[in-house]
Amino acid sequence: MAKSTEPSNPEKPSQLARSPLYDLSLELKGRMVPFSGWEMAVQYAGISSEHQAVRQQAGMFDISHMGKFCLRGKQLIEKFQPLVPSDLSRLQPGQAQYTVLLNAQGGILDDIIFYCQQPDAITSEERAVIIVNAATRTADKAWIASRLELSEICFADISEDQVLIAIQGPEAANYLQPFVEDNLSPIKAFGHIETNLLGQPSFIARTGYTGEDGFEIMVDAEVGKELWQKLLAAGVVPCGLGARDTLRLEAAMALYGQDIDGNTTPFEAGLGWVVHLDTKGEFIGRDVLEQQKATGVSKRLVGLEMAGRHIARHGYPVIFESEKVGEVTSGTLSPTLNKPIALACVPAKLAKIGQQLEVEIRGKNYAATVVKKPFYRSPNRPS
Repeated sequence: MAKSTEPSNPEKPSQLARSPLYDLSLELKGRMVPFSGWEMAVQYAGISSEHQAVRQQAGMFDISHMGKFCLRGKQLIEKFQPLVPSDLSRLQPGQAQYTVLLNAQGGILDDIIFYCQQPDAITSEERAVIIVNAATRTADKAWIASRLELSEICFADISEDQVLIAIQGPEAANYLQPFVEDNLSPIKAFGHIETNLLGQPSFIARTGYTGEDGFEIMVDAEVGKELWQKLLAAGVVPCGLGARDTLRLEAAMALYGQDIDGNTTPFEAGLGWVVHLDTKGEFIGRDVLEQQKATGVSKRLVGLEMAGRHIARHGYPVIFESEKVGEVTSGTLSPTLNKPIALACVPAKLAKIGQQLEVEIRGKNYAATVVKKPFYRSPNRPS
């Protein structure tokens, strides 16, 4: 769900929100930084060791800063359909869809996950949970509210009322299962359930932002604190935003505000799979996406592998035949692959696998090759 590492905004600590797990992060000597209006841990023991814990065993993240919306109402999915390019009518209760909110130009306002829940047992109203990015929560809330008939739809922002913990890695299910009433094994990727955790109501989804198997758990604050401590005692490694960023980049998962934004369409971002033109009616930005589908795009988000040990960072120019043709959106030294990788926006004609480019780093150009995404595909992901 959520995203990034070192922030650039000069927020003062007094202006920052704090997760209910903030004090527990301090006890673990987490290095706190400002991020999207929150004071969050960027790392605990170290980014590399946290990263490897998730790839090899299990790590846990406090992602309580993410926006959390609950919706209910008659024909909820039908009424939400025009807001996204994905066909939500295909979802059964207990399934979810990664999708995007678009502006009229087809640009991405935010990437979200829409969870289709079981209907209300008494009223039969349809229910859903939506998880959005922390930085766009307020804007998303206003945008969605202005486009839904709220006299017919109940729309609640529960962002500050609930803790959100992600436990990720090949052993995630084994660590989490002892605290959960229902069996986690039947839950497929992007499946979710409402069950009791530590004897209290919880929402558990088999989703994440690391490229590994794992779960995201939404619970009341006190339950979240207890779960964090029990997982820690069981041996789950606490992880910060730094490892979250390296993990998601290896999996080529876009970071909103860096890799995708309001000037990037799903087709340009390599997210064409969330656009269901053939099975949907009208939605915001449809005409632009239909045109791009028919004629192609002028730019694409590609994966780059750097030669040597030169790390391409966000904002670095991409060069072809001595001319700047694009820009790096995200880059790091991959802890798993032990080589520099990056995402970059380049002209579509230069987006083919094997294309040779250069990246300007501190005044010098270094070789880069367009490679297939993702950079790393975990063998542990559930189907």
